[in-house]
Amino acid sequence: MPIQLLPPQLANQIAAGEVVERPASVVKELVENSLDAGATQIDIDIVKGGSKLIHIRDNGCGIAEHELILALSRHATSKISCLADLEQIMSLGFRGEALASISSVSRLTLTSKTASQDAAWQASAEGRDMAVKVRPASHPVGTSIYVLDLFFNTPARRRFLRSDKTEFSHIDELIKRLALSRFDVAWTLNHNEQSVRRLPIAASQLAKQKRLAVLCGRNFAEQALWIESQYGQMRLSGWLLPAEACQQTSACQYSYVNGRMMRDKLLNHAIRQAYGDLLPAEYQPAFVLYLDIDAHEVDVNVHPAKHEVRFHQARLVHDFVVQSLADALLQGGAKASAAKLSALAQPDQVNAERLPPEATAQVAPAAGFSAATLSRTDWVAEPEINRLATHSYGSAREYTGTTTAPSVAQAAEQMHYLVANQTAAHNDIVTSSAAYLLVENRFALCQNEANAIASLLLIDIAASVAPCWQEQVKTAPLLLPLRLSLTVGELPLLLSFATAFEALGFDLLIKDNTAIVRALPIWLRHTAVSQWFGSLLTTLVNINPPELANTLLALLLTDNFIKAELLLNHYPEALTATKRQARPVTLNLAKAELSAVEDGE
Repeated sequence: MPIQLLPPQLANQIAAGEVVERPASVVKELVENSLDAGATQIDIDIVKGGSKLIHIRDNGCGIAEHELILALSRHATSKISCLADLEQIMSLGFRGEALASISSVSRLTLTSKTASQDAAWQASAEGRDMAVKVRPASHPVGTSIYVLDLFFNTPARRRFLRSDKTEFSHIDELIKRLALSRFDVAWTLNHNEQSVRRLPIAASQLAKQKRLAVLCGRNFAEQALWIESQYGQMRLSGWLLPAEACQQTSACQYSYVNGRMMRDKLLNHAIRQAYGDLLPAEYQPAFVLYLDIDAHEVDVNVHPAKHEVRFHQARLVHDFVVQSLADALLQGGAKASAAKLSALAQPDQVNAERLPPEATAQVAPAAGFSAATLSRTDWVAEPEINRLATHSYGSAREYTGTTTAPSVAQAAEQMHYLVANQTAAHNDIVTSSAAYLLVENRFALCQNEANAIASLLLIDIAASVAPCWQEQVKTAPLLLPLRLSLTVGELPLLLSFATAFEALGFDLLIKDNTAIVRALPIWLRHTAVSQWFGSLLTTLVNINPPELANTLLALLLTDNFIKAELLLNHYPEALTATKRQARPVTLNLAKAELSAVEDGE
């Protein structure tokens, strides 16, 4: 068969196979056009799951009369005009294939009016012929689209459709995702002339909470943590459910990049990794997250349905999301623990409804933002929540080349904040049998009671955790392997420690004077590996492989690459197991003397 150009009708039907998978795909493409047109009211009517009728009406800017025929042509769009526009796409649609593809497998009628026109105009196209007919019509400013008898001329495609109930469930799920991305738009959804969803514009934070409760459930809205974090030109915001509130069944799992709903593997991996050991493998995270990033740093032209994107700095985005969510889960747990302690201390005020208004506004965020108690002013003014936006990101720093490791003053300030607010890590670690006080992020000062004498033991955290680490090795693979350059002297040295690294949970590949880190111990994945790994290599000359665990732990703790609380949270038994080898402090006081000190005598 000779090479020849395909007829436009056949080319459009081929494109329809990529764009129009089912009725929900049609709704998605048409609603995204309405949003790009600036609509603030979108009404959707569905009949028989969308196979019989899909009717979408909006109050957007409309389509001019002389552009109606062009709008139903393939590769015709108002979103981009040159190659440079393709590199900074902010609109939801840009391919110019949706209307042409839909009209090639259905009976499509498009009615529209712009503010500058005196009358509306209607364009009709049907099936393979696609001969567009334009005639006057009556319609307010905006656009209405009727899609009748989807796949009427492709019976093979029509046979693959599921039941009306199933197809409509896909449409309903789509509208939920879109409504969570655009709180400034009012939505109505009807099926077989029965109202299913009616969502007014949510301008205030209270209204957003109500919409969140309607679409994701009341439990999610009341327990989810509000996240707001920024690094450079990247900003992450939204709601995240604490690990203790997650369930085995998947709940709300919605992520957006520049307002575009996503099912991106990189983002999903980052979100799951942020929970770490807090979330068992059989449980599902729940989130509604919005990632805003410079349009030049993301490529949306990688999937016909635009469900996935490609980040130019994928590693940086991944680590930013992981660190932001991990910090939020940590602080959220801290406030939850503080609320529980406060409730235990004041049994008569356990019920939040009995607290005074000012106390309610402080306790409620521990379990999420309650629509009944928090207004927009409340959550913006919450200092501990706003602190999320000022966090530094150790894992992300290594890719910018402009910032350095946190200073001692910064570490001290963060430690003061954690202690003052009773962090989750501290509350999780302190048991009923032993309490401790950290000294310079390296030693633990523990109380050891014997009869009437209270003695203090100074424990080397590195020495106590090292045996536990070697007995309980938990490895976490990196989504994107980290490449670290080696000098001529470091290469043979690292090879001699290969077995020791592997025994501790590292997966290293040496290739062309480069160490490729493919997996790490699970509690090291949030650290700045490229910063501490070079320091570790310089110390390997003076130690033997069996000393690797102790040496690395001492380095991480001394240089503040990891917080002692987090390390002890992974190995809570370390302090108890090493008390027998602890170094006693030359301070012995009777309990009566300690009481006198507490009373100021």
